[in-house]
Amino acid sequence: MSLDNRNKKVAETFEKYKIGQWGNGVNRTCAQVATNVVEQKHQVSRAKRSRALGSRAFRGSTVWFTGLSGAGKTSIAFALEAYLVSKGIPAYGLDGDNVRTGLNKNLGFSKEDREENIRRVAEVAKLFADSGVVCLCSFVSPFAEDRELARRIHTDSDLPFFEVFIDTPLEVCEQRDTKGLYKKAREGQIKGFTGITQEYERPEAPELVIQTVGRSVEESTMEVVRLLESQGIIPRYEVNSSGIEELFIYGNRLSSAIEEAAILPQIEITKLDLQWVQVLSEGWAYPLKGFMREIEYLQTLHSNCITQADGSLVNQSVPVVLPVQTVDKERLTGAAAIALVYAGKAVAILRAPEFYPHRKQERCSRQFGLYHTGHPYIKMIEESGDWLVGGNLEVFERIRWDDGLDSYRLTPNELRQKFKDLDADAVFAFQLRNPIHNGHALLMQDTQRQLVERGFKKPVLLLHPLGGWTKDDDVPLEVRINQHKAVLNEGVLDPKSTVLAIFPSPMMYAGPTEVQWHAKCRMNAGANHYIVGRDPAGMPHPAGSGDLYDPRHGAMVLAAAPGLSDLEIIPFRVAAYDASVGKMAFFDPTRKEDFDFISGTRMRGLARSGKEPPKGFMAPSAWKVLSEYYQSLKSKMDTN
Repeated sequence: MSLDNRNKKVAETFEKYKIGQWGNGVNRTCAQVATNVVEQKHQVSRAKRSRALGSRAFRGSTVWFTGLSGAGKTSIAFALEAYLVSKGIPAYGLDGDNVRTGLNKNLGFSKEDREENIRRVAEVAKLFADSGVVCLCSFVSPFAEDRELARRIHTDSDLPFFEVFIDTPLEVCEQRDTKGLYKKAREGQIKGFTGITQEYERPEAPELVIQTVGRSVEESTMEVVRLLESQGIIPRYEVNSSGIEELFIYGNRLSSAIEEAAILPQIEITKLDLQWVQVLSEGWAYPLKGFMREIEYLQTLHSNCITQADGSLVNQSVPVVLPVQTVDKERLTGAAAIALVYAGKAVAILRAPEFYPHRKQERCSRQFGLYHTGHPYIKMIEESGDWLVGGNLEVFERIRWDDGLDSYRLTPNELRQKFKDLDADAVFAFQLRNPIHNGHALLMQDTQRQLVERGFKKPVLLLHPLGGWTKDDDVPLEVRINQHKAVLNEGVLDPKSTVLAIFPSPMMYAGPTEVQWHAKCRMNAGANHYIVGRDPAGMPHPAGSGDLYDPRHGAMVLAAAPGLSDLEIIPFRVAAYDASVGKMAFFDPTRKEDFDFISGTRMRGLARSGKEPPKGFMAPSAWKVLSEYYQSLKSKMDTN
């Protein structure tokens, strides 16, 4: 049937339903359709319903499984339902037999009754989808015009509809025949049985065709999962489905680029700039292909995301830019390419450079919410060049810091491979810039427990301390890595299901804006769950008036941030030292007198004085690492 003819028949079917011309079929008890009906508009948006269901993205949709009886429709639909629910995605399966015992128990199997059966189911499925649920319908639905009607009911309400044809041969369905229906149909006991005495009209253009012969239910189910992932209905849970594009060049292209760099005009970059080159080259900022051009910069500042060529949005909440001085801008304007040089060595080429003004106050006001040079990163921005230069990067080799920690600096693709080697079916990331106490560990342990209870077999923790620039009073990276290793060695966290790696980004202390950046980068590395801590990118207000950012807002903003739909946000639970049991525990407000909130200031004071914290606050060997560091600082101050 051509598309035009099919649409014509669907339109005719709609008209029949509207005026009630089904004669002896559906309209046996209804002679006239009500005309005094007015649609009532909901006050609750789909987005609000989604948030109530714990999702930042609207996932409401219908998957319509069609095929012969015994093809495997219900088996796949119910397996998919279990899979989605295990991932925290609301889903519900509508099965033909189940519906006919309730909603449609007054319908038979005449052509008219079958059409009404499908219409009713489609309307119910539409309501499920509109509520934010993934509705899974498994119905023989032998007639093409009925399936098209079901589709139109959804598309007219702007709801995704996916027709999935379970293409199992008749002879295989007969062999399965768990209900004995084919045998009865062959014997004439069942009239109008699809495939025997009634034709099944094969779908002409379904979204997916599944051939079940020689395949398990799980394999068939995963085909539908991949369809839903590709359409953006559900996040991508396969952590190694594809690699992240890196900006390194190799082979002849590399050797010729190195020769070219020797004769190109040059810019001497800073250590901070080199850290951003590392971030870009390894793919953390994917899909950025270099330092931001002006349109990318403006989108980032004003929208916290950038638009790709296909129109899709990618979260990008912080500028990744290269400042230059006016003298360099005047010298390099018109150059087709520029060599980036660090410590006298060319590290990359910037192609087709684009210069534009570095409006520092606007940038800081947007990125940080204030312009105050008492803020350490704002101070660096203020002292940087008055121009920004963007362009595509070609990076010659991995950035190495030769500090004994390079083995922990795994790229997103290396981390993805690591998770694959560990057979991870879920990756949850915990980003921190401070030492780990047992309250942090409790949160990570609890997250792993939740994931296992939801059906994941091998959730893996990405323990991912920030390794770029930090302010002077933060604990140095080497000390933090040694402290984290001690936590793992003591078994506070399971070393067999934990990957300790360094996140190379500089720290900006930009509060909720920066939290999105941290999450997006971990998503690029293969994480699909992200633990948000308290005030994860904050600092004291430089004017000395409390915290610069509300400690709760990082998690709240992240839950609604654009372009992060593949990442499930794990809410932070407050933990404190429970004196009644002598260990860290989740805070219980009904017995708040039992809890001791040990602040960072108090912890540092104990470490400097060589005193021990309450037993159970931190792994002893991890405390030893931290205490020795702070005592060394105290010793240096005393000698000075």
